[in-house]
Amino acid sequence: MTTATTGLDQDPRFDEHRGELVGYCYRMLGSAFDAEDAVQDTLIRAWRGIDGFEGRAALRSWLYRIATNVCLDMLSSRNRRARPMDLSSAAWQPVEASLQARQPEDTWLEPMLDTHVLPSPLDPADVAVGRESIRLAFVAALQLLPPRQRAVLILRDVLRWKADEVAALLDSSVASVNSALQRARATIEVRAASAGESYDPLDEEQQELLAKYVEAFESYDIDRFVALLHQDATQNMPPYEMWLQGPDAIGGWMLGPGHGCRGSRLLPVVANGAPAFAQYRASGPGGRHEPWALQVLEVSDGRVVGITSFLDTRLFALLGLPARLPRLRGTAARHAD
Repeated sequence: MTTATTGLDQDPRFDEHRGELVGYCYRMLGSAFDAEDAVQDTLIRAWRGIDGFEGRAALRSWLYRIATNVCLDMLSSRNRRARPMDLSSAAWQPVEASLQARQPEDTWLEPMLDTHVLPSPLDPADVAVGRESIRLAFVAALQLLPPRQRAVLILRDVLRWKADEVAALLDSSVASVNSALQRARATIEVRAASAGESYDPLDEEQQELLAKYVEAFESYDIDRFVALLHQDATQNMPPYEMWLQGPDAIGGWMLGPGHGCRGSRLLPVVANGAPAFAQYRASGPGGRHEPWALQVLEVSDGRVVGITSFLDTRLFALLGLPARLPRLRGTAARHAD
């Protein structure tokens, strides 16, 4: 059902809350597609029930109550989403690596662009908290929590709701909310650590590293590329279950038969609180560059420590990324070759 058929596009009361609801549902569900569906369902339910809304609670709180119920309903019939390294403690070696080991799309954690879930402008402190709360490691750890614990942790620690407000939303008691929060924090503390440092677009060292990454990847200079990697760097490529560790393994895989990324171009974005690139391969008519992957990087101390390449090209349309890049001409084309 589209907003045009429900009248949602004619109700501005919901507009200012949509972005934060997408962020909330994304953290709950670990999926960009599921988050969009959940918010659409939330707003449809809200629009249908707005005449009966008595205003005893703020509109924002009412929308979060609806969104929480939608997410809990969705989670009751779905498996938790994960990363390849969450499902296997052993990394693959290039000789073993195969893109035949594929799992259904709903197995995997999905990425999200910061611009879709972090309102702007924000206080710098709120930006930092927001970015940390959508890091891949954090969202993956959230998926380990029972759904109601997940909601409690997000509402209390990320969105900074008071315990009595969360209790009212969940039709629970403050004591139950505090108990759930304590258990959730214990799990998150163990599982949510990220190998990468916080992304700072004003950090000159980070920007220098990212520029070198783009140059090495687009020229497909593997020696220069692996020189940018930390000795324990990992690479994974959902929806394939394999993951690699170490510069030699990653470089060996990139030089292997059938890799097909030579000649790609990278468009910089920010996803999951980290530097990211929309990757376009020269696979279209006349060498036109078309969507291939969304790469989310983790960086630390001047090195790349993690690369997650999400190979679901449907993400480009969902996240508003260009459907294609124009063909390079002149000097730029010769450099790419």
